[in-house]
Amino acid sequence: VQLVESGGGSAQTGGSLTLSCVASRYPISGFCMTWFRQRPGTQREMVASIYTGTEAKFYSGAVKGRFTVSGDPARRILTLNMNNLGPDDSATYYCAAKGPLEAWMPPSQCKEGSDYTNWGQGTQVTVS
Repeated sequence: VQLVESGGGSAQTGGSLTLSCVASRYPISGFCMTWFRQRPGTQREMVASIYTGTEAKFYSGAVKGRFTVSGDPARRILTLNMNNLGPDDSATYYCAAKGPLEAWMPPSQCKEGSDYTNWGQGTQVTVS
């Protein structure tokens, strides 16, 4: 799966941005479609994820209630709507995919970032 992010840029504190990720293919079940971010000097962290098929969604505590992840399989797009942005949200945001998960794995496995095999090039978000 090839992934291309867009929509990054600058925003003021309290503002909003929407990130999009176009996938070469969007598996309709059993895959994790996920947004990660990496701030300078820190490890990459999971931001929001969808487990396709059930559409179960997972968010990090830092963004829950402010960010919304959604997927459009027909258009092969994963979207991240980010509201009430703050300076701590400044980071490079990456779209990633993995799957299919083994049948015995819970969808929450999507939160585990170490085994993602498909990554976009990243898009920068700066909040001031």
